[in-house]
Amino acid sequence: VRFRAKQWYQRRVRAALEVVNKMTANLELPPQFIQFYIRNCITSCTDIPDRNTQHRFVRLVCVFLTSLIRNRLVNVQEILIEIQAFCIEHSRIREATGLFRLLKSLDNKEPS
Repeated sequence: VRFRAKQWYQRRVRAALEVVNKMTANLELPPQFIQFYIRNCITSCTDIPDRNTQHRFVRLVCVFLTSLIRNRLVNVQEILIEIQAFCIEHSRIREATGLFRLLKSLDNKEPS
């Protein structure tokens, strides 16, 4: 039963991320919604007790955030500290490290 519940949860999370990702690509969503959703994803990652499920979700969230940032669909400056903290917390996960590097490269490009 636990395995099925975990599979169900993973499918729902993936589906929700895919829906929001498609919405951001095809609609102009309010910045507050996108920021709220990102914060919710970050919080949800922390709340997952199963390590494997948590790592999968962290990877998905990192790929989602990378896509939003590269496509300039989110004002990263408004949630930069939270995303950086998330990346540092999950620095053992390759996608989190890549996201952190992306954030740092954006930081270096901005004029002082």
